[in-house]
Amino acid sequence: MDVDAFVPGNRLTLLNSGHQYFPALLAAIAAAEREIYLESYIFADDPIGHEVTAALCSAAERGVTVNVTVDGFGARNFARDFRPRLSAAGVRTLFYRPEIGTFHFRRHRLRRLHRKLVVIDGRIAFVGGINILDDNNAPAEMRPHYDYAVQVEGPVLTQIHHAARRMWEIVTWVNFKRRFRLKPLVTPCCQPAGTQAAMLRIRDNIRHRNDIQHAYIDAIHAAQHDILIANAYFLPGIRFARALRQAAQRGVQVTILLQGKTDHPLLQSATQTLYAAGLAAGIRIFEYEKSFMHAKVAVIDGCWATVGSSNIDPFSLLLAKEANLFVADPVFAGELQASVRDAMRHGAREVLAADLKRQPWYARLLRWLSYAAVRAMIGLAGYGGHKPPDQDSLKP
Repeated sequence: MDVDAFVPGNRLTLLNSGHQYFPALLAAIAAAEREIYLESYIFADDPIGHEVTAALCSAAERGVTVNVTVDGFGARNFARDFRPRLSAAGVRTLFYRPEIGTFHFRRHRLRRLHRKLVVIDGRIAFVGGINILDDNNAPAEMRPHYDYAVQVEGPVLTQIHHAARRMWEIVTWVNFKRRFRLKPLVTPCCQPAGTQAAMLRIRDNIRHRNDIQHAYIDAIHAAQHDILIANAYFLPGIRFARALRQAAQRGVQVTILLQGKTDHPLLQSATQTLYAAGLAAGIRIFEYEKSFMHAKVAVIDGCWATVGSSNIDPFSLLLAKEANLFVADPVFAGELQASVRDAMRHGAREVLAADLKRQPWYARLLRWLSYAAVRAMIGLAGYGGHKPPDQDSLKP
C-alpha cells in the first residue's frame, strides 16, 4: 500500500444512500458562497432532481458560480427537463459526449462520464456512487437504492477540486464554450479538518488509465486478514482476479457482495460465469436481494477503504471517467465495513457451490452467451486485443 500518497488531516463522513446523502448535499449547496462544481452520470426527472435543481438555481441567483456537467447518455433527459430552468437562473451546464439524434452504436458511446463528484467553495466535497436520483426511482421490487458517498473536508480537497476544475475545462474546450472558461475563483482549503488520511484517484483515457485499478490491486496484494468488496457490476480482468485468488490462497478471507436484483441482466449473467471458479478458490460470494444495490466500495484489513463511482468491470476500468476516494483510517474503514456487513445480514443470500450444480444446462449456456456478448461490446469499443477475464483467472 502506497501510504505516502495519502493526504492526512481530513474529516470524512460516510453517507449511506440518498436518505443521508441528499440532505447533506442540499445543506452544502445552500451554504455555498462562491463556486459549485457538480458532475453526475444521471440527473433524473424525479423529486430529488427537482430539489437539487432548485438549490442550484437559488445559489446561482445569489451570485454563486455554478458549473454542472452531466453525461450525454446517462442524463440525456437533462436538456429537456432541467437545462432551461438552470440556464435562466444563471447556472452553467455542459454535456459530456452528448447523444444527438438517432441512436447509433459507436465506439465512443461507451466512454462515459460516470463520476459523481461535487465540490463547493473548495471547502467541502462529495465523492461516491450516488447519482442525482431519488432512492425510490426504481421498480417497486427494487426500492430503495443501496449506495454510498463520502462528505470530505480537509487537505485532500486540493485533489478533488483540481479534478473537478480540470473536467470542466476539458468539456468546455471540447464544446467550444468560451464564455464558460474559468477564472481563478477559489483556492481549495488545505487546512486540517480532522485526522483521517485520504486520496482521490481518477480514471481517464490519458494519464490516469489504470490509477483506480492499481490502487485496488496494490491493497489486495498487501491484505493480511480480510477483503470485503461490495460492487454493483463485477467482471474483473486477469490481474484483478488473480490478486483476489492469491489473497484467498494465502489465507485472506475474501468476501464479495454483488447485485441480486439488477438493471443490467446481461452483465449480471456474464458475472455469474465466474461464480464457480471464485467459490473453488475459496472466495465467498453474496447477492444482495433486498433492493437494488449500486454500491462501489471495499474494505481491507479494517484500515483501508474506498468509496467511489468505479465498478470492477471493463466499462469502468477501461472506458469510463471515474473517481474514487481511498482512505487509510481504521475508524472510517470500520464504519464502512460494519455498514456493508449489516446490509449483508439483512438483505443478502450467500451463493453456494451446491446451488450452482443444481442449475440446468440452459442457464449455464445463457450465462456464457451473456459473457460473450459483453466481450464483443468491449471489442467494439477498441479493447478487443486485451485478454478478457476468464475462469482460469480465479482457479486455485
